Amino acid sequence: MSRALDHLVIAARTLGEGAAYVRERLGVECAPGGKHPAMGTHNMLLSLGPEAYLEVIAVDPEAAAPARPRWFELDTPAMKARLASGPALVHWAERTTDLEREAAAYPVRLAIESFSRGPYRWRMALTADGSFPGGGGLPTLIQWDGPHPCAALPDSGVRLERLRHENGAPAADFAAPGGLRTIP
Repeated sequence: MSRALDHLVIAARTLGEGAAYVRERLGVECAPGGKHPAMGTHNMLLSLGPEAYLEVIAVDPEAAAPARPRWFELDTPAMKARLASGPALVHWAERTTDLEREAAAYPVRLAIESFSRGPYRWRMALTADGSFPGGGGLPTLIQWDGPHPCAALPDSGVRLERLRHENGAPAADFAAPGGLRTIP
């Protein structure tokens, strides 16, 4: 089984707040993403190179409430309180070519769900309650069934240098215009 970093997740109360957070910390603009009707969210994206990206995600105020808890703990009181202080790097996803096998090997129960937006088709292994796998210590697993968003994103000039955990949450160092930048 092999996995690779697919994307980092910055959650925000609004996409505008999230885009400003990225601009202030990395000195670049995010590209428009799209909507996730099944989750009631929308996003913006930033290329981190040819195989990984940064996602800014927020609850879509125009979307209907989903039939299940939103991903990335966006419905939890703890996450809402955290985001009241501003956007945050909250999680990461790893890409696999055998989602079923990888998900079955996880120490937590996951359900595989399918999603699509425009030319993109993907499946993710998610917890039923919308929580992070392993309390945030394990990545969310994703498998792309077609093109990857990085192929269509403009090169931002930003590259991930290091992803680590600090106090139970992800933190990342980036090579960005103007030098090394950290997002705690």
